[in-house]
Amino acid sequence: MKIGKATVPRSAITTSNAETIVVRGQDLSRDLIGQVNFGDYFCFLLTGKKPDAAMSAVLNATLVAIADHGLVPSVQAARMTYAAAPEALQGAVAAGILGCGSVILGASEVAGKMFVEIDEEAKKHGGDLREAARVVVSGRRERKQPIPGYGHPEHKERDRRVDALFNLSKKVGGGQHFIEIAQVVEELIPGIVGKDLRLNVSAAIPAVLLGVGFPVTALKGVPILARTASLIAHLNEEMSDPIGFALSYQAMREYEYTGPMPEAAK
Repeated sequence: MKIGKATVPRSAITTSNAETIVVRGQDLSRDLIGQVNFGDYFCFLLTGKKPDAAMSAVLNATLVAIADHGLVPSVQAARMTYAAAPEALQGAVAAGILGCGSVILGASEVAGKMFVEIDEEAKKHGGDLREAARVVVSGRRERKQPIPGYGHPEHKERDRRVDALFNLSKKVGGGQHFIEIAQVVEELIPGIVGKDLRLNVSAAIPAVLLGVGFPVTALKGVPILARTASLIAHLNEEMSDPIGFALSYQAMREYEYTGPMPEAAK
């Protein structure tokens, strides 16, 4: 990311004075509060445009799909942080979000960029998505990079959230181009990778969002936003039914020291 040349701080998102708060050109109190749901408002903040029906349905569905999946690492990090510092809810939420990367929560962004790369590659092959996907996936394999959004430690068959999102996208009139790309990749993976890795939700999310015009640069924000809601729910439960230290105790019970020991302790 380049350092900007601007010498004056500026933003097209919001401004305010003593009488009015303006968000993307609209009066917050008159035009937005009570007029839009939060998912649509997120889209409006992000793009400056209110979503059409397809974008609204798909975006809200993806937020629901990725919000929670049990005691995953982000939730465990948040709960253990809250157990250690119960006065800092915001710190516990931040602890859960800080691990959003290419493996956890951030895979949607990486998968989306891969789909866009395949779409661009197809232009070199007369629109042949299959050949373009073969080039891109083979390239990732040769570089020993994972194929983001495929395979899941729990959902060995195709993650059921995938079909739920794909069916919704089709129902509301979302573009199917990137869904087609995602499915072509799934078909090619066994022959390239040597394993039958099925689509998971982290590939389905960018496939449906790109189909309704969601910006690829903001894809990581969807799981971050969704998981934040889940973390607050887990931390509210942690307040009344704490398990943060139990998670730590379980780790210690399974802990094995593999380093050297001083002679006196042997």
